[in-house]
Amino acid sequence: MNTKSDPGLIIKGFDADVRQAYTLWANQPVDQEMMDEAPEHLPSPLLTSLAKPVRVTGPGTFLGRATRTLSFEPSPRKGWWIDRIDQPDTMPIRVSIHDVWTTARNIVLCTGSPHNYLRMVEHIIALRLGLGVDNLLIRSDSGDPPLFDRGSMDLVEAIEGAGLVTEPEPARYVTVSEPVTAAGPNGSFLTFLPAEGGSRELIMDCAVDFESAIGRQRIRFRVNRKTFRHGAFARTNTTLTRMLLARTIGKLFADLRNLGYTLDNILIAGPRRYLNAPRLLHNGRSLEAVWHRACLDLLAAIALIDRGRFAGTIISYKAGHTLDVQAIRELYMRDLLRSL
Repeated sequence: MNTKSDPGLIIKGFDADVRQAYTLWANQPVDQEMMDEAPEHLPSPLLTSLAKPVRVTGPGTFLGRATRTLSFEPSPRKGWWIDRIDQPDTMPIRVSIHDVWTTARNIVLCTGSPHNYLRMVEHIIALRLGLGVDNLLIRSDSGDPPLFDRGSMDLVEAIEGAGLVTEPEPARYVTVSEPVTAAGPNGSFLTFLPAEGGSRELIMDCAVDFESAIGRQRIRFRVNRKTFRHGAFARTNTTLTRMLLARTIGKLFADLRNLGYTLDNILIAGPRRYLNAPRLLHNGRSLEAVWHRACLDLLAAIALIDRGRFAGTIISYKAGHTLDVQAIRELYMRDLLRSL
């Protein structure tokens, strides 16, 4: 495994800030490692799609009183596509860095008409690399995806139930041409390290640091079906303050008033303790927040690389959606991706 601790080419941010953040990251212990390489967990070397269509239904994320449905279907097109069936005169949205509309609160994809969008796509598109599904059509009945009590496990189980089929074409892989780092505010950074010796594996080293019950958490793992399935159970986290605002002043605003958040489908962290029961305990401590960050946020951003499956090592420290997408965009703009 690549254990390089040099940020390499800094494509966003300042050298001194990056190196200071690197010291903090390097000194943060790893709480859990999952480096299993069992063959049954690895993705197919061939392109894959679904064997049959499957549907998943749940309450809306941003309109909790509504029922929302996603249909996953085999796709004749390369890549992942989203079809808003309630917008019949619009083109499908490609899951690509080119179709990112905003990352202000979550990743929103949009193409053509501003009405042709899907919000909070990260918990959906993370499955592309997590489960090794290359070609997929997603039909959505609105721009508001369903929210589940078990993170993204409902989606994982749906795709597992549908099964995968291979196509007579090798999967394409890309990596970075050299080590690169993008830095953001508050000491956050992302580092991309090239795949070594032609390896097709993706390794994640992810750390968070919150001033709440979450605190400092760090995990290191190889991305495969086993590790992704473990992390997909993690829920979005929020602070007690934000939850109280949503239940009080937030009722004045439609975006907050209608949120489908409950004590079951999100993790609420107070200053010193969790308000509801945390998950993904390891050695007596919950690592739910960092697993969510790695598997359902960061992997989703990597899924926006539409040239193939990404291979190499990614280090994430205190980063979030905005820095994730900015970093991927910089890799494209600076032509730093190469085929394996």
